[in-house]
Amino acid sequence: MDRSRIVSTVVAVWALVVLALPATARAENWTNVPLVDVNCSTKVKDNPDAHTRDCALRCASSGYGIWTADGKYLKFDAEGSKKAQALLQGSDRKDHLRVDVSGEMVDGALKVTSIAMSTAG
Repeated sequence: MDRSRIVSTVVAVWALVVLALPATARAENWTNVPLVDVNCSTKVKDNPDAHTRDCALRCASSGYGIWTADGKYLKFDAEGSKKAQALLQGSDRKDHLRVDVSGEMVDGALKVTSIAMSTAG
């Protein structure tokens, strides 16, 4: 292989790696965070663990999101809200609705790839 071909190959591989990084770097995980419906999100910000499952299900049409450890509310996309609602419907927790979530921010909403009730204390 001549030198120019080696350089071209290295540059091509480097470009692929650089272009692939943003796609994989956006996925994030949140562990043991409060799940709250959009309607009640600001009302319960100071104590989201007191927010009840019954209220969260009554307000399901507003969608869902999480309060992060740094005090940001991340609203779920429509599919993520459906997953959250199904999770709540299948749960027997009365309050302290903490979840583990994976996803990425897309157009200002969290596109949820997975959500489960948190087993952490």
